[in-house]
Amino acid sequence: MKVVDKIALVLIIIGAINWGLIGIFNFDLVATLFGDMSVISRIVYALVGISGLWGIKLLFDD
Repeated sequence: MKVVDKIALVLIIIGAINWGLIGIFNFDLVATLFGDMSVISRIVYALVGISGLWGIKLLFDD
């Protein structure tokens, strides 16, 4: 597994945990750590989203 794939997987897991916290406890960990829609929060959300798209590629790798 390439380094980029591992980074994407870690970010996908972070995003999944955050969405789980939002769904179960109505608690947004990213917003709590970095501020509600601050520049850093937006970067984290964007990186998680891009990683999710990269994860589609991981489904089809041999």
